[in-house]
Amino acid sequence: MTKQKVLKQAGLPDALTAELAERYDLYDYDALTPVEAQTLAESCEVAITNGEAVVSREFIASMPALKLIAVFGVGYDGVDVAAAREYGVTVTHTPGVLTDDVADLAMGLMLATSRRIVAAQKFIERGGWRDGGFTWTRKVSGARLGIAGMGRIGQTLARRARGFDMTIAYYNRTPVAGPDWQRVEDLSALAADSDFLVVCIPGGEETRGLIGSKVLAALGPEGILINIGRGSVVDEAALIKALDAGTLAGAGLDVFACEPEVPEALQGRDNVVITPHMASATHDTRAQMSRLVLDNVAAWFETGRAVTPVA
Repeated sequence: MTKQKVLKQAGLPDALTAELAERYDLYDYDALTPVEAQTLAESCEVAITNGEAVVSREFIASMPALKLIAVFGVGYDGVDVAAAREYGVTVTHTPGVLTDDVADLAMGLMLATSRRIVAAQKFIERGGWRDGGFTWTRKVSGARLGIAGMGRIGQTLARRARGFDMTIAYYNRTPVAGPDWQRVEDLSALAADSDFLVVCIPGGEETRGLIGSKVLAALGPEGILINIGRGSVVDEAALIKALDAGTLAGAGLDVFACEPEVPEALQGRDNVVITPHMASATHDTRAQMSRLVLDNVAAWFETGRAVTPVA
Protein backbone atom coordinates (compact mmCIF):
# COMPACT_ATOMS: atom_id res chain seq x y z
CA MET A 1 0.00 0.00 0.00
CA THR A 2 1.26 3.47 -0.90
CA LYS A 3 1.91 5.62 2.14
CA GLN A 4 0.38 9.07 2.44
CA LYS A 5 2.81 11.96 2.08
CA VAL A 6 3.61 14.11 5.10
CA LEU A 7 5.91 17.13 5.23
CA LYS A 8 8.02 17.90 8.31
CA GLN A 9 8.17 21.67 8.12
CA ALA A 10 10.22 22.27 11.30
CA GLY A 11 12.17 20.44 13.98
CA LEU A 12 10.42 17.65 15.89
CA PRO A 13 11.53 15.16 18.57
CA ASP A 14 13.46 12.23 17.17
CA ALA A 15 10.93 9.67 18.44
CA LEU A 16 8.04 11.51 16.78
CA THR A 17 9.99 11.86 13.53
CA ALA A 18 10.76 8.13 13.57
CA GLU A 19 7.11 7.21 14.16
CA LEU A 20 5.97 9.51 11.36
CA ALA A 21 8.55 8.01 9.01
CA GLU A 22 7.30 4.51 9.83
CA ARG A 23 3.66 5.39 9.20
CA TYR A 24 3.96 7.82 6.30
CA ASP A 25 6.10 8.88 3.39
CA LEU A 26 7.87 11.62 5.36
CA TYR A 27 9.72 14.52 3.75
CA ASP A 28 11.99 17.00 5.54
CA TYR A 29 11.31 20.49 4.19
CA ASP A 30 14.83 21.72 4.90
CA ALA A 31 16.32 18.84 2.90
CA LEU A 32 14.26 19.45 -0.25
CA THR A 33 15.51 21.28 -3.30
CA PRO A 34 13.20 24.01 -4.67
CA VAL A 35 12.14 21.67 -7.49
CA GLU A 36 11.46 18.81 -5.07
CA ALA A 37 9.48 21.11 -2.79
CA GLN A 38 7.36 22.35 -5.68
CA THR A 39 6.65 18.81 -6.86
CA LEU A 40 5.71 17.65 -3.35
CA ALA A 41 3.43 20.67 -2.87
CA GLU A 42 1.13 19.41 -5.61
CA SER A 43 0.17 16.27 -3.68
CA CYS A 44 1.06 16.66 0.02
CA GLU A 45 -1.99 17.25 2.25
CA VAL A 46 -0.32 17.34 5.69
CA ALA A 47 2.47 19.46 7.14
CA ILE A 48 3.79 19.15 10.68
CA THR A 49 5.52 21.99 12.49
CA ASN A 50 6.41 23.01 16.02
CA GLY A 51 5.10 25.71 18.32
CA GLU A 52 8.02 28.08 17.74
CA ALA A 53 8.20 27.82 13.93
CA VAL A 54 6.77 30.25 11.39
CA VAL A 55 4.23 28.98 8.89
CA SER A 56 3.58 31.98 6.68
CA ARG A 57 0.85 32.87 4.23
CA GLU A 58 3.43 32.42 1.47
CA PHE A 59 4.21 28.88 2.60
CA ILE A 60 0.53 27.96 2.80
CA ALA A 61 -0.16 29.46 -0.63
CA SER A 62 2.75 27.47 -2.08
CA MET A 63 1.12 24.18 -1.01
CA PRO A 64 -2.05 23.86 -3.14
CA ALA A 65 -2.87 20.34 -1.86
CA LEU A 66 -2.35 21.23 1.81
CA LYS A 67 -5.31 20.40 4.08
CA LEU A 68 -3.81 20.04 7.57
CA ILE A 69 -1.11 21.81 9.59
CA ALA A 70 -0.40 19.86 12.78
CA VAL A 71 1.48 21.88 15.40
CA PHE A 72 3.64 20.11 17.98
CA GLY A 73 2.88 22.55 20.81
CA VAL A 74 -0.01 24.35 22.42
CA GLY A 75 1.05 27.73 20.99
CA TYR A 76 0.46 28.36 17.32
CA ASP A 77 1.06 32.10 16.94
CA GLY A 78 3.75 31.40 14.33
CA VAL A 79 1.09 29.94 12.03
CA ASP A 80 -0.88 32.35 9.86
CA VAL A 81 -4.21 30.92 10.93
CA ALA A 82 -6.17 33.50 8.92
CA ALA A 83 -4.38 32.44 5.75
CA ALA A 84 -4.93 28.78 6.60
CA ARG A 85 -8.64 29.45 6.98
CA GLU A 86 -8.77 31.25 3.63
CA TYR A 87 -7.07 28.32 1.90
CA GLY A 88 -9.26 25.74 3.62
CA VAL A 89 -6.46 24.34 5.78
CA THR A 90 -7.19 22.99 9.27
CA VAL A 91 -4.66 23.82 12.02
CA THR A 92 -4.27 21.60 15.09
CA HIS A 93 -2.22 21.90 18.27
CA THR A 94 -1.60 19.90 21.45
CA PRO A 95 -3.56 21.54 24.29
CA GLY A 96 -4.16 20.09 27.73
CA VAL A 97 -1.32 17.58 27.87
CA LEU A 98 1.34 20.15 28.80
CA THR A 99 -0.73 22.17 31.29
CA ASP A 100 0.70 20.61 34.46
CA ASP A 101 4.31 20.98 33.39
CA VAL A 102 3.97 24.64 32.43
CA ALA A 103 2.17 25.48 35.68
CA ASP A 104 4.86 23.61 37.61
CA LEU A 105 7.63 25.61 35.97
CA ALA A 106 5.79 28.85 36.68
CA MET A 107 5.83 27.95 40.38
CA GLY A 108 9.48 26.98 40.07
CA LEU A 109 10.38 30.31 38.50
CA MET A 110 8.51 32.18 41.22
CA LEU A 111 10.46 30.32 43.90
CA ALA A 112 13.79 30.52 42.09
CA THR A 113 13.47 34.23 41.40
CA SER A 114 12.08 35.37 44.74
CA ARG A 115 14.46 33.18 46.79
CA ARG A 116 17.33 33.86 44.33
CA ILE A 117 18.21 30.19 44.17
CA VAL A 118 20.45 30.46 41.10
CA ALA A 119 22.29 33.46 42.54
CA ALA A 120 22.75 31.60 45.84
CA GLN A 121 24.38 28.66 44.05
CA LYS A 122 26.75 31.05 42.24
CA PHE A 123 27.47 32.71 45.58
CA ILE A 124 28.65 29.39 47.02
CA GLU A 125 30.60 28.44 43.90
CA ARG A 126 32.62 31.67 43.91
CA GLY A 127 33.43 31.23 47.61
CA GLY A 128 31.22 34.01 48.91
CA TRP A 129 29.84 31.97 51.81
CA ARG A 130 33.26 31.96 53.49
CA ASP A 131 32.97 35.73 53.87
CA GLY A 132 29.43 35.78 55.24
CA GLY A 133 25.85 34.80 54.58
CA PHE A 134 23.86 35.31 51.40
CA THR A 135 21.54 38.30 51.07
CA TRP A 136 18.03 37.91 52.47
CA THR A 137 15.34 37.08 49.93
CA ARG A 138 11.59 37.34 49.33
CA LYS A 139 8.83 35.15 50.80
CA VAL A 140 6.39 33.43 48.42
CA SER A 141 3.83 31.90 50.77
CA GLY A 142 0.97 34.27 51.50
CA ALA A 143 1.95 36.65 48.70
CA ARG A 144 -0.41 38.23 46.16
CA LEU A 145 -0.43 36.45 42.81
CA GLY A 146 -1.74 38.10 39.65
CA ILE A 147 -2.31 35.81 36.67
CA ALA A 148 -2.53 37.38 33.23
CA GLY A 149 -4.49 34.85 31.15
CA MET A 150 -6.76 32.43 32.98
CA GLY A 151 -6.95 29.53 30.57
CA ARG A 152 -6.00 25.94 31.39
CA ILE A 153 -2.49 26.86 32.51
CA GLY A 154 -3.55 29.92 34.49
CA GLN A 155 -6.22 27.97 36.36
CA THR A 156 -3.82 25.10 37.10
CA LEU A 157 -1.25 27.58 38.38
CA ALA A 158 -3.90 29.15 40.62
CA ARG A 159 -4.63 25.76 42.16
CA ARG A 160 -0.90 25.23 42.76
CA ALA A 161 -0.64 28.67 44.37
CA ARG A 162 -3.48 27.93 46.79
CA GLY A 163 -1.13 25.43 48.40
CA PHE A 164 1.16 28.37 49.15
CA ASP A 165 -1.73 30.33 50.70
CA MET A 166 -1.43 32.96 48.00
CA THR A 167 -4.16 35.52 47.29
CA ILE A 168 -5.16 35.10 43.65
CA ALA A 169 -6.47 37.64 41.16
CA TYR A 170 -6.52 37.41 37.39
CA TYR A 171 -6.94 39.26 34.11
CA ASN A 172 -8.93 37.49 31.40
CA ARG A 173 -11.36 38.35 28.62
CA THR A 174 -14.13 36.40 30.30
CA PRO A 175 -14.81 35.53 33.96
CA VAL A 176 -13.58 32.19 35.25
CA ALA A 177 -15.24 30.40 38.14
CA GLY A 178 -12.86 29.63 40.96
CA PRO A 179 -12.56 29.66 44.75
CA ASP A 180 -11.84 33.25 45.77
CA TRP A 181 -10.31 34.15 42.40
CA GLN A 182 -10.88 37.84 41.80
CA ARG A 183 -11.17 39.06 38.22
CA VAL A 184 -9.53 42.42 37.48
CA GLU A 185 -10.46 44.00 34.16
CA ASP A 186 -7.44 46.31 33.93
CA LEU A 187 -4.00 44.72 33.56
CA SER A 188 -2.15 47.61 35.20
CA ALA A 189 -4.54 47.49 38.15
CA LEU A 190 -3.86 43.77 38.51
CA ALA A 191 -0.10 44.40 38.44
CA ALA A 192 -0.37 47.18 41.04
CA ASP A 193 -2.09 44.80 43.46
CA SER A 194 0.29 41.86 42.89
CA ASP A 195 3.60 40.74 44.34
CA PHE A 196 4.02 38.32 41.44
CA LEU A 197 2.56 38.79 37.96
CA VAL A 198 2.58 35.58 35.91
CA VAL A 199 2.02 35.87 32.16
CA CYS A 200 0.02 32.95 30.72
CA ILE A 201 -1.17 34.82 27.63
CA PRO A 202 -0.69 33.37 24.11
CA GLY A 203 1.29 35.24 21.48
CA GLY A 204 0.14 37.01 18.32
CA GLU A 205 -0.31 40.57 17.13
CA GLU A 206 -3.20 41.22 19.52
CA THR A 207 -1.02 40.60 22.57
CA ARG A 208 2.36 41.84 21.33
CA GLY A 209 3.98 44.08 23.95
CA LEU A 210 0.92 43.87 26.21
CA ILE A 211 3.18 43.77 29.26
CA GLY A 212 4.91 47.10 28.70
CA SER A 213 6.27 50.00 30.70
CA LYS A 214 2.87 50.93 32.18
CA VAL A 215 2.20 47.45 33.55
CA LEU A 216 5.79 47.04 34.79
CA ALA A 217 5.65 50.40 36.55
CA ALA A 218 2.43 49.30 38.23
CA LEU A 219 4.03 46.03 39.35
CA GLY A 220 6.68 48.19 40.96
CA PRO A 221 10.07 47.90 42.68
CA GLU A 222 8.90 45.04 44.92
CA GLY A 223 7.16 43.11 42.14
CA ILE A 224 8.39 40.10 40.21
CA LEU A 225 7.38 39.24 36.64
CA ILE A 226 7.14 35.60 35.50
CA ASN A 227 6.57 34.76 31.82
CA ILE A 228 5.67 31.25 30.69
CA GLY A 229 3.30 32.42 27.94
CA ARG A 230 5.00 33.86 24.88
CA GLY A 231 8.03 36.14 24.67
CA SER A 232 6.27 38.57 22.36
CA VAL A 233 3.73 39.44 25.07
CA VAL A 234 6.40 41.22 27.13
CA ASP A 235 8.12 44.37 25.88
CA GLU A 236 11.68 43.20 26.52
CA ALA A 237 13.18 46.68 26.12
CA ALA A 238 10.80 48.02 28.77
CA LEU A 239 11.58 45.04 31.01
CA ILE A 240 15.33 45.62 30.76
CA LYS A 241 14.86 49.33 31.44
CA ALA A 242 12.83 48.56 34.57
CA LEU A 243 15.41 46.09 35.83
CA ASP A 244 18.25 48.55 35.18
CA ALA A 245 16.39 51.32 37.00
CA GLY A 246 15.45 49.12 39.94
CA THR A 247 11.76 49.78 39.37
CA LEU A 248 11.15 46.02 39.18
CA ALA A 249 12.43 43.52 41.74
CA GLY A 250 13.10 40.69 39.33
CA ALA A 251 11.90 38.38 36.57
CA GLY A 252 11.67 34.68 35.79
CA LEU A 253 11.48 34.03 32.05
CA ASP A 254 11.02 30.83 30.05
CA VAL A 255 10.13 32.54 26.77
CA PHE A 256 11.67 35.36 24.74
CA ALA A 257 10.78 37.57 21.81
CA CYS A 258 13.43 36.31 19.35
CA GLU A 259 14.17 32.75 20.39
CA PRO A 260 16.69 31.25 20.63
CA GLU A 261 18.34 34.66 21.03
CA VAL A 262 18.16 36.02 24.58
CA PRO A 263 19.18 39.65 25.20
CA GLU A 264 22.53 39.87 26.97
CA ALA A 265 20.98 42.47 29.25
CA LEU A 266 18.78 39.74 30.75
CA GLN A 267 21.72 37.45 31.44
CA GLY A 268 24.04 37.39 34.43
CA ARG A 269 21.61 39.13 36.79
CA ASP A 270 21.11 37.85 40.33
CA ASN A 271 17.44 38.88 40.21
CA VAL A 272 16.61 37.26 36.86
CA VAL A 273 16.17 33.53 36.22
CA ILE A 274 16.04 32.42 32.59
CA THR A 275 15.25 29.02 31.07
CA PRO A 276 15.27 27.98 27.38
CA HIS A 277 11.53 27.63 26.64
CA MET A 278 11.50 24.31 28.50
CA ALA A 279 8.19 24.50 30.39
CA SER A 280 6.68 21.50 28.61
CA ALA A 281 9.98 19.68 28.10
CA THR A 282 9.54 16.62 30.28
CA HIS A 283 9.75 13.11 28.87
CA ASP A 284 6.15 12.26 29.78
CA THR A 285 4.61 15.40 28.37
CA ARG A 286 6.60 15.43 25.14
CA ALA A 287 5.52 11.82 24.58
CA GLN A 288 1.87 12.83 25.08
CA MET A 289 2.30 15.79 22.73
CA SER A 290 3.77 13.50 20.09
CA ARG A 291 0.86 11.09 20.52
CA LEU A 292 -1.63 13.89 19.99
CA VAL A 293 0.14 15.00 16.81
CA LEU A 294 0.01 11.43 15.52
CA ASP A 295 -3.66 11.15 16.48
CA ASN A 296 -4.50 14.35 14.61
CA VAL A 297 -2.72 13.20 11.45
CA ALA A 298 -4.23 9.72 11.59
CA ALA A 299 -7.74 11.09 12.20
CA TRP A 300 -7.38 13.48 9.31
CA PHE A 301 -6.37 10.78 6.84
CA GLU A 302 -9.08 8.43 8.09
CA THR A 303 -12.03 10.79 8.58
CA GLY A 304 -11.11 14.24 7.25
CA ARG A 305 -11.51 15.62 10.77
CA ALA A 306 -8.94 16.58 13.39
CA VAL A 307 -8.88 15.71 17.09
CA THR A 308 -7.74 19.06 18.47
CA PRO A 309 -8.25 21.85 15.91
CA VAL A 310 -7.46 25.40 17.03
CA ALA A 311 -10.38 27.70 17.73
